[in-house]
Amino acid sequence: MARTRYIEALARALRDEMLADDKVMVLGEDVRQSLRRITHGLAAEFGDDRVIDTPLAEQAATGFATGAAMRGWRPVLEFQVPSLLYVAFDQVVNQAAKLSIMTGGQAKVPVTYMFPGSGARIGLAGQHSDHPYAILAQAGVKTVVPATPSDAYALLRTAIRDEDPVAVFAPAALLGNREDLLDEVPEVPLGSGRIHREGTDVTLVAVGHLVPIALAAVNDLAAAGISAELFDPRTIYPFDWDLLRASVAKTGRLVVADDTGRTCGLAAEIVATIAEEMPLRSLPKRVTRADSAIPFAPTLELALTPGKEAITSAVKGVVEEAVAA
Repeated sequence: MARTRYIEALARALRDEMLADDKVMVLGEDVRQSLRRITHGLAAEFGDDRVIDTPLAEQAATGFATGAAMRGWRPVLEFQVPSLLYVAFDQVVNQAAKLSIMTGGQAKVPVTYMFPGSGARIGLAGQHSDHPYAILAQAGVKTVVPATPSDAYALLRTAIRDEDPVAVFAPAALLGNREDLLDEVPEVPLGSGRIHREGTDVTLVAVGHLVPIALAAVNDLAAAGISAELFDPRTIYPFDWDLLRASVAKTGRLVVADDTGRTCGLAAEIVATIAEEMPLRSLPKRVTRADSAIPFAPTLELALTPGKEAITSAVKGVVEEAVAA
């Protein structure tokens, strides 16, 4: 067991998969130099044929990864900036994600899209602060957002082994977080959520970097006499609806914290699904990013993104509303 940063867990998972399967390859802009340090040393260890620097042409690199996957490779394509997904969106959603269905399963596209440093982190501003995982989930692309180093390790390995395209979003605010990582990390299948803290009064769903923030809110709420159960979906698509239903069946209340836009966002989907299917003791609440580009000014960024105070207030609101009713 070793104390491991989130970014180191990703690096270890990638190297372990390259050791386990000689068809795993890495490509992306400057992956040999490794700006994010996830691919550091891989070119020297595995050679330039399996660690490929691509030009500043995301559509071309993404299309190349699709073709390589169809020829039996397992490419891991690193996007240094998450908003570069928009440039390659057709290649991901309209090509790679549909080829298996459109060929009746004859074509397999086992490609992994890795987004290290996704989301806002003080001062990254408008074009470097997006968290576009919800739009991939809406398009039916398998998508994961690990919240801990151990989940980052396990889910990256799961993604690389999957026969379909999988997007792995590593939130910028989590990259330096540390955890004791086992020598043998248990596997985590896609579509498997996690309860970080059990509770009885309200189910609090948090995604990615909001999980540790929500955990701090849960501790504050406990001191105020409110028992909140913290649910981390880990996989955005497919989603672990069964585990969430079981939690809400116990608590009868729901709050969702998600750092994507409020309109047509993941939080809206979770709230709508549970409200359609289950009786609730109070109206559910969403804590989300505002429908806006992120400003450069730190104070404005913090005002537009979810934080502990907003989460705590929302949880208290659903509990107090139920009591008043």
